[in-house]
Order: sequence, then structure tokens, then C-alpha cells
Amino acid sequence: MPKIIQLSPHIANLIAAGEVVERPASVVKELLENAVDAGASKITVEIRDGGMTFLRVTDNGCGMAAEDARTAFLRHATSKLRTAEDLALIGTMGFRGEALAAIASVSRIELMTKTAGAISGVSLMLEAGQIIEETEAGCPEGTTILIRDLFFNTPARMKFMKSDTVEGSRVAAAVQLQALAHPEVAIQFLRDGKQILSTPGNGGLQAAMYCIYGRDCAKMVKVDSRWEKYSLTGYITKPTDARPSRSMQTFFVNNRPVKSKLLTSALEEAYRNQIMVGKFPGCVLHLTIPAGTVDVNVHPAKTEVKFLNERSIFDCVHYGVLGTLNQTQDRPAVQFSHSQNAEPSAEIPKKKADFFRTMGPEEYKALTSALKDAPKPQKAAAEATASKVSQLPLRQTVIAPQPGHEPTVISVPKELRQTPAEAPVIQERAPVQTVPPVQEARPVMVSAANWDPEEISVPQVSQPEPEAPVQEPVSQPISQEPEPVPQEPETEQIAMDLPQVTPWRMVGELYHTYIIVEQGEDAFLIDKHAAHERINFEKLKANQEPISSQALLSPQPVRLSPAACGELLANGEMLEELGFEIQEFGENTLLLRQIPMDLEPAGAAQVLDSLADDLLRGRREHRDTVRDDILHTIACKAAIKAGWNSDEAELLALVKQVMEREDLKYCPHGRPICVSLSKKLLEKQFKRT
Repeated sequence: MPKIIQLSPHIANLIAAGEVVERPASVVKELLENAVDAGASKITVEIRDGGMTFLRVTDNGCGMAAEDARTAFLRHATSKLRTAEDLALIGTMGFRGEALAAIASVSRIELMTKTAGAISGVSLMLEAGQIIEETEAGCPEGTTILIRDLFFNTPARMKFMKSDTVEGSRVAAAVQLQALAHPEVAIQFLRDGKQILSTPGNGGLQAAMYCIYGRDCAKMVKVDSRWEKYSLTGYITKPTDARPSRSMQTFFVNNRPVKSKLLTSALEEAYRNQIMVGKFPGCVLHLTIPAGTVDVNVHPAKTEVKFLNERSIFDCVHYGVLGTLNQTQDRPAVQFSHSQNAEPSAEIPKKKADFFRTMGPEEYKALTSALKDAPKPQKAAAEATASKVSQLPLRQTVIAPQPGHEPTVISVPKELRQTPAEAPVIQERAPVQTVPPVQEARPVMVSAANWDPEEISVPQVSQPEPEAPVQEPVSQPISQEPEPVPQEPETEQIAMDLPQVTPWRMVGELYHTYIIVEQGEDAFLIDKHAAHERINFEKLKANQEPISSQALLSPQPVRLSPAACGELLANGEMLEELGFEIQEFGENTLLLRQIPMDLEPAGAAQVLDSLADDLLRGRREHRDTVRDDILHTIACKAAIKAGWNSDEAELLALVKQVMEREDLKYCPHGRPICVSLSKKLLEKQFKRT
């Protein structure tokens, strides 16, 4: 065995650099964390050539004295730890005391720093971790550190670096992550002399997100919840705005960016039954917990953490996100393509050219002269004329005059010359079903014996005049006087106004699939299959009793792989709770004797095969998840199908639940149940606006 020796400090620093400093992005992360710990409110990051030849970080923090500046580049030198107990209560970003020593050992560094109130600062120059020059310098308060020629003395590390574009992009990602972690700090990022990012530093997370993600963050939903001693804040995407990957999932624990499978699982569990397969939610979530309940010292780069109570952390994230989703309305708007509007305008220049090409020289000269001398109508005048035209009586319509022309009057036949009040009411086709509109707030009687004035705020209700008629819409004539609300005898009554609800009406059905509903200035298209599937699923899920089963008259053989058969037989008890009864039947074959009541026998084998695949992938421990998957299939098979002929009563029952229940937003597979179409958007398509 070779003789054991102690490595030199230089080699030890190179090894530490390999753990802490992987690439320029790692350097930026460590320097930004040091600047934040120094109390900086403004930080500027500049790089050239991907950060390999030039990387400078400037902050307006507390700065360092000359003695502290020299000590900062020694290994395990830190101002953030004093005793062993401090390791259990880490509240700063950097604390190991390895970052500056590791960076200095593989680069050339220039440092300028000055404390508040000092007459001058100090300037240090280091190469390969050794101080080669120290001078007094005039500089602003704070610290500026310049890294040159990263990995100049470690060619083995240099050969693993990517192109300048790739390394620069990774630096940009690291800066963005710190900007989201600390929205109270104004961070500016310059790449090859061009500004890439600038955050306001006003403490608003959404403002920092807007600087990074742009308008996409405006669609995200705000999260603000508390769970025991933990708090969860941030923003999440709606299920209909899910993304094809997890690249937009960003988590922070006590303002520290981390990667955690626990947090990812809690987030995606909240979206279960609401998001499409193959799609993933996006988020920017800040989890704030007591410092003693998390260990951030389990990874050299401090990107992984370990929680003291993982179950509570899971519940905090899961229920915080789930509660936000349940309170968020999500009815996607219908989108129209705008390409068709661009085609006519593209043809206009061509038509103009063809028109002028057919003219002779004299005609062209006369026309251009006339156009040049003709007065140009002002936009305001045209709008005023149009406004006056709209206010004219029905007997005549005036066309707005053009320059040099008299106004044109179009006469209306005598039999049509009626005022709007005299005009006959055109009877429209009666809708299929109509929900009567709310005429006025109906008083709710509250017993004075049970009324607590501190809990109920009673508005002043003015009594209508006896002779005042009741206002009713034209489409809903008054058939009789409304019956008075019965009052309890010998009890003082207090009236309260309920908020008015906008009435809706079912217009009809499109393609035997989509139900059309009108409500105020909006129209809605409801997928009847998705709506019925969700209603069935919620009904089945609310029933915690074992699923009702049906015995098959002829047991059905199901052939599976040996591993699948073994997993299903090993989980027979769980299958019974889900309504299945299986029996071993020869090699690689199971005999299916009993299936859930609402499941068709033809689809039972497919469900069993899918269930076996889930169990093989390790989902046996999450029995509620497996149960939900079975309920998905049952609800889907029992729901009315797209293309089926449905009677009006059945459609109206679906519409009533969708319009009145806030939880009916997506089918169990994540597809939206209802989409909206505004009157304004529709009129825009018909060029009315």
C-alpha cells in the first residue's frame, strides 16, 4: 500500500474548487450569495466570453476592512459561524468559507472593497490563491470582485467547459434564480456589454418574475397560505397553462434556491385529476420554515436540503397549492387566428400598383395632382359625424359627406316610419331552457332572537313606493304578483340583500358535443362529456366506501407478463377494495371474476393491465392514487359521449351544475370543461369594433 501523506493546501483548494466551482455559473452564484449576505440592495453582474475570461460582480453592501479582505480568501474563513450550534440554525446564504478560497485557487482576482464611513478602501490582486499585490484605493462603499482567466491552471477542468454561448446562458440562469430568490435586491446583468436583465428590487416577486418570464407570468395565480409554523407564497400556473416539462418549477426554502423531489411531488400531487398526462405545472414558490427544521449542509453547492418533518412540508405545499387551485376560476377564452386579417391588407398595395399601371401618363399626372390638393378629413371630424348619425331618428339616415360632395339622404318607406316605442316587437324563437333572471334582491328574514349584531352587518333597505311598478325584462312578462315571503309570528324580522347573480340561458348544442350557454356579455361552450365525467368522478371519490362490484357470468381470462401477474396477485386486497376479484389461471394468465359496477366488461382487461403497470412503477404505496386512476376510468365509461343525442333535460342538468359549481373546471384527465367567448371578441371577428 502506498504511503499516506497530507495534501498541500494548494491541492486541497483545487479539490474544493472542483466541488464548489464547476463553471462560471457556480462562481456567479457564490458571489451573489455573498453580496446578499453583505446587505446589498443593488448588485451588478458583468461577464464576457461566457464568464471564462471576465466576470465582475459589484455590490453596495457593507464592504470589508483590509484585514478581513485578506482573511476572506483563506479556507474555512467565514463571518457567519462561531459555534457548532450555529450549524443547526443557518440563516445566511453562504457559510462554509470555501467559495472565495476555491475561486481564487483557479483564477486571477482583483478585489476592491470599502466599508461605510472609511476614508479609503483596499485593493487586492490574487493569482492561484496567493496575494501578489495589496494597495490602498479610492472606491465606493461596497465590494467589487473581478474574476479573470477562470481555470487557467487546471486544464483538466477547462476541457469540460462548453462554448461561450452555453456557459453565458448558464450564468444568466443563475442570475435569474437569485433575482427570484431575492426580489428585494435590484440585480442587473450585462453580457458582452449588453444588458440582459434588470430587476427593480422593490420586494415584489411578481415584478421580478415579469422581468424574467415576461407576460407569461401574468396568467399565473398567487399562492399565500400558512400551515402550522410554515408559510408558502409565490405563483403557480393554471392547469390549462401546464407546460411540457418541469423546467419552470422553481422552489426556494428560506430564500435559498433548492432542488427537492419532495417539493416537486407535493406540487404535482395538488394538480392530480386536473392536469393532462404528459404536462407539468410551473411555479415560483417560496417556502419559509424555522431554520432549525431544515439542513442545508448536505450538498457542497447547497442546492439540496433535508427536512426534519417531511410529511408536514409535503402537506404545506400540497394543500397550499390545492386550496389556491380550488379558489381560482379557469375558463379559457376562445382564441381566433389573426392571419386572415393580414391577407386583405397585403393585397392592397398590389391592387394599387395594378390600377396605376393601367393609366396613361396624363391620367396619372392629373390624378396625383388632384389627390395632392384635396383636403384630408380629420379622424376626430369623422368620429363626430358618425356619432351624430347614430343619434338621428329612424325616419332618415344621413351618409357622412365626403369633401366636395353634398350629404346623401336615404328615405325610409312610410310604413316603416315608426319610433322605437311604436315599433312592433319581433318575436324570437324561444330558447330551449331559460333560467329566470334575478329581478331584484329578495329579502332574507332573520330572526331577531338568533341575530348577533357583531356577526351580521344589516344594510339599510329603502321601502319602494306602493305605486312603483315592478321592472321586468321584456322576455319575461309578469304573469302574477310575487307571493309575499311568509313571516314567523311574534318575531321581529330583519331584511338582508343577497348579491345579484347574472342569469344564464342554454342556447343549444353544437356538433352533439358542446353545449352553448349565454350569460350577460359572455358565451360559454361546455364539453358535455368532460363535464359529466368530472361530475361522476367527484361523486365516486366522495364515497369512501368500497366500490360496488358486479360478478361476471363468465370469468374473463387476462394474459399479462409474469411480473404483472405477480404484482396483481400480491396486491389482491387492494384490488378487492377497488372492485376487482382475480384468480391465478395458468401461466402468465389471470382469471377476472369480478369488476367494478360502473365498468364495462369489455374494458376491464385494459384497466387491469394499466393498473399492473402502475404497480410495477412503484405506485403501490399510494393506494389513493391508484384508486383515483380506477375512478377515472369508471367515470369516463359511465359519462355521456361526444356525438350522442342528448335530450334537453339532460343537457340542462349538466349546464346547471357547471354554471353553479366552482369545482367543475377540468375533467379528470386535465382537459377544460368550459371555454368562454366574449361578445367583444365575437364582434371584432365580424368587424363591428
